[in-house]
Amino acid sequence: MRAHEAGALHADLGGSRGPSWLRTPGDVNALVPILWPKTVKRDDLTGAITVAGVDVNKIAEQHGTPAYIFDEADFRERCRRFKEAFGGADVYYAGKAFIATAIVRILVEEGLFLDVCTGGELAVALQGGMPPERLGLHGNNKSTSELSRAVEAGVGRIVVDSFDEIDRLTRIARDTGKTPKVMIRVTVGVEAHTHEYIATAHEDQKFGFSLAGGAAERAAERILAEGVLELRGLHSHIGSQIFDSSGFEVAARRILGLQAKIHEKCGVELPELDLGGGFGIAYTTQDNPAEPADLAGDLMRIVKQECAALHLSVPHLSVEPGRAIVGPAMFTLYEVGTVKDVDGIRTYVSVDGGMSDNIRTALYDAAYSATVAGRTSTEPPILARVVGKHCEAGDILVKDEFLPADVRAGDLLAVPGTGAYCRSMASNYNHVPRPPVVAVADGASRVIVRRETEDDLLRLDVG
Repeated sequence: MRAHEAGALHADLGGSRGPSWLRTPGDVNALVPILWPKTVKRDDLTGAITVAGVDVNKIAEQHGTPAYIFDEADFRERCRRFKEAFGGADVYYAGKAFIATAIVRILVEEGLFLDVCTGGELAVALQGGMPPERLGLHGNNKSTSELSRAVEAGVGRIVVDSFDEIDRLTRIARDTGKTPKVMIRVTVGVEAHTHEYIATAHEDQKFGFSLAGGAAERAAERILAEGVLELRGLHSHIGSQIFDSSGFEVAARRILGLQAKIHEKCGVELPELDLGGGFGIAYTTQDNPAEPADLAGDLMRIVKQECAALHLSVPHLSVEPGRAIVGPAMFTLYEVGTVKDVDGIRTYVSVDGGMSDNIRTALYDAAYSATVAGRTSTEPPILARVVGKHCEAGDILVKDEFLPADVRAGDLLAVPGTGAYCRSMASNYNHVPRPPVVAVADGASRVIVRRETEDDLLRLDVG
């Protein structure tokens, strides 16, 4: 392999075999169920993909492409599965994955809590009708105005992240005469990615109070000694796209060890514990996510065992799934513009979106799947790369996927698993307006976030 100065995505891979886990499909039209929202299927007569009974050709005709297609029934079911699995624990939907007022209203109806990390997300949460007491506020650099708004609104808990923030929030509390409820974000020295965790060298990051260095313990002692803020518990978040509970086990052991120290030194047994989120989803056939019930069983067992060993009462548990709820509930619908065979090395399928609506492949080397959505094909599969329209060689959406050999301009192409961190991280690179989010339920579609227009872009340009 020849290295490339712009990174591995641009390297000469010496052929078009694709990754070892990608297998040539027996049926290029088949949908892998784990990758798609629950109501998605192919129509037996037309061959087109339908979602909640609505043909994607109709969606494209009515709403245009590219567009994020949101399966409301699937999202609701995932909310319910997490809530039921974790029983008496609080399930905080992580708003950073994707938030809109329509999403907030569904969360309210389904009885979930909501975690936000900026003033903008807080504004959407309140506009959507989330009761403030069911809100949590995160972030490593919350401004004084963000903290003040949270306190004024009555946000249920604020996860403090630095001594500067403790000082800011303490001043706000004294000035307003209110007593904000807080949790301390603890950096426990565990980083989990998929099936592996590494328990060293992860204190060097911007989030949280270090456990190893003693900062987390000092933060708890300061808050308790000053008595201005109400310390409710400790918070840990160990990573993203986690497929098993091994990392959580190490994290829980360490954070509950800190809980025991605080109890011993300060005489206070903190009533709450948040183990964060990061639960993985299937983006491709190589991914095998755990069921919510299995995750809940493992996490609750781990906490109970550690508390028993440390002679602590079991705290009230909370978790923060975001990706695991919204990620699989959405796919992105594109239209193919060009198909280009490059000297027999690779077939490039260019669509009318790109890195402005999904930066994750370029940013994280993330892997995605794709399928021709508006029809079926009897042609054999070919290995292709799905790319966007932006002026950037790294504008890649799907690095390797088998598509029918007759994929052509005008085809609709669907990329599943785009509910999390795609619309949230979307940009206007090359001055491309961001796509809409179209919710589909009970045989009808509706726009919940409208498509941006050139007028929107120009309205911000004051000359």
